[in-house]
Amino acid sequence: MLSKLFVAGVVSATVATAAYAEDAASKQRFTHEGYTYVYQVKDTKTGKVISGRRFPDAVAFNLAVKNGKVSGTSGGQQVAFKVEEARGAASE
Repeated sequence: MLSKLFVAGVVSATVATAAYAEDAASKQRFTHEGYTYVYQVKDTKTGKVISGRRFPDAVAFNLAVKNGKVSGTSGGQQVAFKVEEARGAASE
């Protein structure tokens, strides 16, 4: 019984890891100050929306880009900065 539960857990973890890897492969990423940001950009009527997660802690972020400014939430915190301030991030 225990071995069946262990195998089921390993299979579930493997499927989840594979699904994450496939999803992450289709997204953009950059590294800044030791964190890797994995995100996607969507065009909306009011501007671009950047959403994703910061790793290794998997903190979610959701940012809007409009008129040269970025604003939104990252890890539950409000953030706001000029687009130019983000240009120093290194792509992976």
